[in-house]
Amino acid sequence: MRFIDRVLMAFEGIGMAIDAIRTNKVRAGLTIAGVAIGVFVVVAMGATVNGIQRSFQADLDEFGATSFQVRRRGIGINSCDGSDESCPDRRNPGITLEEWRAIRGMPEVETATAWLSGQTSFDYRDRHVTNVGYDAQSPDWIKTDVADISPGRSFSVAEHDAAAPVVVINDTLKNRLFGDSDPIGKQIALEGKQFTVIGVFHTKAGFLKSMDGRGPDKPRAILPMMTAYRHLDVWRRGMLLMVKPRVGVDPVVAQDAVTELLRARRGLKPGQPNNFALVAQDRMLETFDQLFGAIFMVGLALSAVGLLVGGVGVVAIMMISVTERTREIGVRKALGATRGTILWQFLVEAATLTSIGAGLGLLIGSGLAWAVRTYTPVPTAVPPSAIVTAIAASIATGVLFGMLPALRASRLDPVEALRYE
Repeated sequence: MRFIDRVLMAFEGIGMAIDAIRTNKVRAGLTIAGVAIGVFVVVAMGATVNGIQRSFQADLDEFGATSFQVRRRGIGINSCDGSDESCPDRRNPGITLEEWRAIRGMPEVETATAWLSGQTSFDYRDRHVTNVGYDAQSPDWIKTDVADISPGRSFSVAEHDAAAPVVVINDTLKNRLFGDSDPIGKQIALEGKQFTVIGVFHTKAGFLKSMDGRGPDKPRAILPMMTAYRHLDVWRRGMLLMVKPRVGVDPVVAQDAVTELLRARRGLKPGQPNNFALVAQDRMLETFDQLFGAIFMVGLALSAVGLLVGGVGVVAIMMISVTERTREIGVRKALGATRGTILWQFLVEAATLTSIGAGLGLLIGSGLAWAVRTYTPVPTAVPPSAIVTAIAASIATGVLFGMLPALRASRLDPVEALRYE
């Protein structure tokens, strides 16, 4: 059969599918809806995971591609629970001030930002804001956290080393405590202690920040690490370091040097495992991929259910179409139509039905991705792979589930078909 003939029959099959939709609106609507739901889930999940990954990567890039963390325990979805007595990481000692100062002074290291986190209430006169998270960091925090401070300033090295009671707050906390008034120089209370507001920082939105409560929509504060260490009820064993190697120093070399220093200071013998963890940026991204890869697989399973519903609808509507057009098929065969011609026409009709559902699912999924991108900090975007997968899955569903009705139509005896009423 010539290529042009197949194209003409394909258009004829598309026309038949449109006629079937007009004739059997409810059945066709259910078929299209089932496929549309399956495709929508694939597109929406692909766009969301892609957007979150881009936002996550942007947050990591703020710290620098070569930076790594020094932590008491490792990270990962397969790591053991810290409350489990059998978990060896549970007994790891925390990172100490002496270790931080030693790492900060290493020739391979440009900066080593100490970091403690806590949560408390903030009070100003009659205004009371509860459950406010804060980051207690060393003075070089501004190098690893892209945030503008205006009005005011960050704390100095002298203020940090002296554990001065100063604090930098974000826009959300500023609005809740001070409204439209200028907060600089005013006194607020943390755990009953008076702190002076010296600046207002404006952080950039990102998935990683939003996930751990450091997004711009949450009240947040930053204060000197030594201040929290000495004067606030902060969990000292939770200290982590964000280490940035010097320019020209290989990150692996810097990590090896930090590992050697910590093992020596902690008196670990050659055969003993590390009782601390170094987490590079690629390890954090790998953990993210594991987590959201599992979520995406759940989404694919849900989409498969939708496609199955659509496939069952294809079988039903195509079987009815074959039955209603039995006499027509007999006439076609009597005029010389081959089994392959009849099979091709009905498969095209089935694929057309599912393709319409795929187009509708793509449209709705793209609309949702646009809404998420517009109204949230997650830069969602529909990846081409999701589009190709959705269209291919819908066409495959049409061909697979339309095969049985199409085979039945192609195998009809022309004499018996002509007698059919």
